Amino acid sequence: MKRTNPPRARARPAKAGRPTAPARDSWTRARTAEPDPQKKPGAPATAPPAAPSTVIRSHSEKETRAAAETLARGFRGDEVVFLVGELGAGKTVFAKGIAAGLGLEDIGQVCSPTFTLMNVYQARVPMYHLDLYRLGTTPEIRDLGFEDYIGDGVIVVEWAEKIDFPMPAIKVRIEAAADETRTISIER
Repeated sequence: MKRTNPPRARARPAKAGRPTAPARDSWTRARTAEPDPQKKPGAPATAPPAAPSTVIRSHSEKETRAAAETLARGFRGDEVVFLVGELGAGKTVFAKGIAAGLGLEDIGQVCSPTFTLMNVYQARVPMYHLDLYRLGTTPEIRDLGFEDYIGDGVIVVEWAEKIDFPMPAIKVRIEAAADETRTISIER
């Protein structure tokens, strides 16, 4: 599995009496309500910086599942993950890996909720697994009310390209090649 990882943030120098803290950009400060010390009052808002991305080349379901498991091990428990890819690309396999990374004992129970629309799995934190394949309109998607679960567990959405309203999420695009390999792009 070949990985390309973004550069790590550098630590800020410690001020007198304060421990060293990890660097935080203006987008992180905006999401955590920490004021941006460089922004002047009344200045126009700026767009967040480009999200770091990782590209993984997978040669098997096992590698795809392992990539998702590694990603999910670092989750706090309030993430939203959008899975995008053609039919058979490996979205459900990736969802199984996320469940494994969250500590679900039996990932065999993870299946695509195409007809149930949402399955809930109890792991270290709840995993809400949605499938939008059969839904066609924004009102149908909004009627699911999955936004109510944000912050209550990890939300994994298959066919997330159907969501046409803004929502912060980890975006995972899975592309299948003719040789059965997969290119997995993860944008945080």
